[in-house]
Amino acid sequence: MTDVLPAPGVLKIPSCVRQLPLRHSLNTLSPSCDELCQGEGNCATEGRNLSATAGQGIEADVNGKHILGGNLKMMQERKIDLGDFAEKAAELAEQGKTPLFFAEGEKLLGILGLADPLKPTSKEAVDSFHQMGIDVVMLTGDNKRTANTIASQLGIQAIAEVLPQDKEMEVRRLQESGKKVAMIGDGINDAPALTRADVGIAIGAGTDVAMESADIVLMKSDLLDAVTAVQLSHATIKNIKQNLFWAFFYNCCGIPLAAGVFYSVLGWKLNPMFAAAAMSFSSAFVVGNALRLRLFTPTHQAHSAEKTAQVIEQKDEKNIPNEEDVKMKKVLKIEGMMCSHCTGRVDKALNDMDGVKATVSLEGKSAEVELTKDISDEALVKAVTDAGYEVVDIQ
Repeated sequence: MTDVLPAPGVLKIPSCVRQLPLRHSLNTLSPSCDELCQGEGNCATEGRNLSATAGQGIEADVNGKHILGGNLKMMQERKIDLGDFAEKAAELAEQGKTPLFFAEGEKLLGILGLADPLKPTSKEAVDSFHQMGIDVVMLTGDNKRTANTIASQLGIQAIAEVLPQDKEMEVRRLQESGKKVAMIGDGINDAPALTRADVGIAIGAGTDVAMESADIVLMKSDLLDAVTAVQLSHATIKNIKQNLFWAFFYNCCGIPLAAGVFYSVLGWKLNPMFAAAAMSFSSAFVVGNALRLRLFTPTHQAHSAEKTAQVIEQKDEKNIPNEEDVKMKKVLKIEGMMCSHCTGRVDKALNDMDGVKATVSLEGKSAEVELTKDISDEALVKAVTDAGYEVVDIQ
């Protein structure tokens, strides 16, 4: 949440009013709205007569008052007088934020500005897809202004104001035009589209329904992992073609020779022992070539390692270690943790290091580390990376 704009005459949008619609909505905004009631004492978070309108918002009775929370279309259909707040909502949308209106009965309470900032790797992932000749399209239920702002930052096409059931229709339309479609999503509303797509890719931090509907789950919730999946699939197909070529070439040459086809003309024949050895060599060649996939490295991995090194280098320049720094605390921001199993792996990786006492937080996506020895940032980053996760910042 980035902006809170109360309507004229409204000193403050009650947090219980702000929280209720979002808490009961079926989208990824709900977790962020838990912060709205912090520090404000007891707050009513349950309502009666809950009713959701697809693509618009939700309404309920809260503390005896009829509360609406939704987009501009919902307010217009309920004939809520917006005044100049429609223009303010447009300004928020131009900044890439989602304006969310709240009303009590027919009275406007105000607007919340919600933003889902781009991850640092999103632009790199989109550029990598483009380099592979893959077109990227963003399907979103957000208004066109917000969607176009985000799309312009990424250099992609945006299809906005798409209702949940229409996502599956858009995927089908692309397939009927002769395209192979991979769908990346994380919400309940994305499940039908994930099932319809030729390849469904779910974000690991998304809903269980989305992950059940997908063919691939990105464990680190990073779009670069989708790039890795595509590159690995290309490498696998290439490897299969190499093995098939070798098998056909070897058998086309070896079988006639072993059968004595060339003996009457050229006098060539093949000793059965050499034939058996050649067959074993062929099998070993195919298996060995397939095992080369274990050495597969995504093209972006070197860049990520370089970026991490730069972060560490910048941190080291700001904090030149001395004797007083030997016993200190650091906070590692970690990408990719989604469950208690993930935090357990990171906790074990850090606490197994001599001189390190770590406390890992799933909610904060971080690890608070207390050092009793002079341990470099590189060592901490390596321990987390070896556990399968990524350190994006060190504080």
